[in-house]
Amino acid sequence: FNAGHIQDSPAASENVLLTRRFEKEGYHVIAAGKLYHGPDNEHYIENYAGNFGGFGPLPQEKLTAMPGNPLWDWGIFPESDEQMPDYKIAEWAVGQLNENSDQPLFLGMGFYRPHVPLYTPRKWFDLYPEENTRLPEVDTEDLNDISDYAFKMTHLKYIDPPHPYHEWMLEQNEWLNFVRSYLASISFVDYQIGKVLDAFERSSYKDNTFIVLFGDHGFHLGEKKAWAKQTLWENGTRTPLIIIGPDIPEGKVCKKPVQLMDIYPTLLELTGHEADPKLEGNSLVPLLHDVETEWPHMARSSFGPGNFAVRSERFRYIHYNDGSEEFYDHSNDPNEWRNQIDNPAFNEIIQKHRAAIPDRSHPVVGSGSTGHKIYDSLRVWFQTESEAAGE
Repeated sequence: FNAGHIQDSPAASENVLLTRRFEKEGYHVIAAGKLYHGPDNEHYIENYAGNFGGFGPLPQEKLTAMPGNPLWDWGIFPESDEQMPDYKIAEWAVGQLNENSDQPLFLGMGFYRPHVPLYTPRKWFDLYPEENTRLPEVDTEDLNDISDYAFKMTHLKYIDPPHPYHEWMLEQNEWLNFVRSYLASISFVDYQIGKVLDAFERSSYKDNTFIVLFGDHGFHLGEKKAWAKQTLWENGTRTPLIIIGPDIPEGKVCKKPVQLMDIYPTLLELTGHEADPKLEGNSLVPLLHDVETEWPHMARSSFGPGNFAVRSERFRYIHYNDGSEEFYDHSNDPNEWRNQIDNPAFNEIIQKHRAAIPDRSHPVVGSGSTGHKIYDSLRVWFQTESEAAGE
């Protein structure tokens, strides 16, 4: 959940964070933008350059009629790239690469787009004319085979944006505009990353540096009538992950299930530093050298204690806190439209995925975020339903 800080978690506090570890290894660690949430950036990055405006700039009034949180808005704004925080972060990073340091460099950039508010200057929208932009694929029967708990987790009133958001999008004819805004935001930030990579190729670091590009979570654009994140389905949990550097073969695509927590141990091994046995992730170095190497691990996601997704190369298994389940075969159902949890043909493989569910959960830290409100409301609803059923 978004509220709560790392130091509030006893489990997380037992570990040395990635940025602190590389400081201890003698690296000059510098960063800008959204790496941690809010004040955690200053707390855990000694040379933090700032957020350069964060999610701004914001217009005086929202561009759409979407009620609620001012961040939930989209459209053509502002006039120029130079006004955008991600532009400023990229320019800052280019400046850092133009300087030479006696220390090895750890350079972090947390770009804000694509993220609401989905604002970009007009030229990025022009890349996606209305007549050439496709909406996501949806199935009107998609949600008929999931539990009430699963539906409420992704459609409760506390969700940001609030339910019934999908119906609002259709009524206001804004679905296509939102998708164009999302695509424009991606192209805008891709260009900023390209500027940094161009500077990197001109720098003294180009032959001895590893680059990792990743997103923090997925994003629904109306699939399953859901929007944004806070789901355990593929759209809400899958992110891009690209790693390049010395001795890593170029252009290879790996389909094995990996996790963002694998990045830390991977960087330790790539840079020749001692592994940290407290880390729960797995080094991806074997996959970087051979994308088809045997990989016994699954990827796990959670939304509060009791709500877990387990992803293997072919399947996704979801377990909810009320005991309900979902199971999808991505070989013929990449959109996760058909829940196969009751299909006896998958009994054995479902059991293997069940066995990958964590056997314990730490207490939730923080309070008051959208995630907290959803989870607490689900807990109250489930308790009420159980009492009514005499359980």
